[in-house]
Amino acid sequence: MKRYNIAVVGATGMVGRTFLKVLEERKLPINNFYVFASARSAGSTLKFDGKEYTVLELNENSFKDHKIDIALFSAGGGTSLKYSPIAAESGAIVIDNSSAWRMDPAVPLVVPEVNPEDILKHRGIIANPNCSTIQAVVALKPLHEAYQIKRIVYTTFQAVSGAGMGGYTDLEAGLRGEAPKKFPHPIAGNCIPHIDYFMDNGYTKEEIKMIEETRKILHDQSLKITATTVRVPVFNSHSESINVEFYNTFELKNLIDTLKNGEGVVIEDDVAKEIYPLALNAADKDEVFVGRIRRDESVDSGVNLWVVADNIRKGAATNAVQIAEWIIANDVIK
Repeated sequence: MKRYNIAVVGATGMVGRTFLKVLEERKLPINNFYVFASARSAGSTLKFDGKEYTVLELNENSFKDHKIDIALFSAGGGTSLKYSPIAAESGAIVIDNSSAWRMDPAVPLVVPEVNPEDILKHRGIIANPNCSTIQAVVALKPLHEAYQIKRIVYTTFQAVSGAGMGGYTDLEAGLRGEAPKKFPHPIAGNCIPHIDYFMDNGYTKEEIKMIEETRKILHDQSLKITATTVRVPVFNSHSESINVEFYNTFELKNLIDTLKNGEGVVIEDDVAKEIYPLALNAADKDEVFVGRIRRDESVDSGVNLWVVADNIRKGAATNAVQIAEWIIANDVIK
């Protein structure tokens, strides 16, 4: 079996450490494994697959010196803008978890259950979508194919881990009555309708990300989409209320069957038994959970969905590793 040199950039962060965990679980055919981070973390060690690895300082020669085949980046947009092209020029395929490349027309934006064929268009860099977008489009893809989506209304309830360790720490500190450092307001006991910065049109950047990324991933710029994204006092797993209007009519049972057959989708929808997706149950899982499936009776052909997924795994690390798996399985690296 062919084996590959794989690197994780930003390996000491929350998503970076989850990259290691998911890579270990999914047992990719790894030859040599490297972990990179900033100078501050260089020299520390990380355990992977039963071995200790020394964290190397990321620099302009990192990829050329080690002949990396696949580089998983989770080190922030600035780092990715600088080092992703260097890695690609050295022969690596970069899978980047930041927002740096997502809307670049030359860079594929990929969710493997939705548009894996776009991987073949890469020029050395592949973008991992925003966490809230990933779980949404996994649920929406089979419905768009079956009924043709006309309009989407997103309302998200996003865990503090989506803001990194600072968000996680703010909730822990807030529960002790301490003032926030990451968020503009206390998150404990609060919902903050403010993720990323506000734009001139009143939307936040997070909301615009969801709108633009959904259109790009589903290859449909005609989709009418609006979004409100909210940070909530939950440690892990994003929850989303998604209202969808279709051009085509549907029978609710058939629509549910369509979702059941969607790749990566798990239906949890039995309200008589109080069964519906919950953030606590989705944590540390890779699937996208869908429930509260009901017709929107205010329009001719619409449905409401409740969609929950682990934002650090499926919303970041697992999605990137799945892209790497697809690259390996389809022999994209020559």
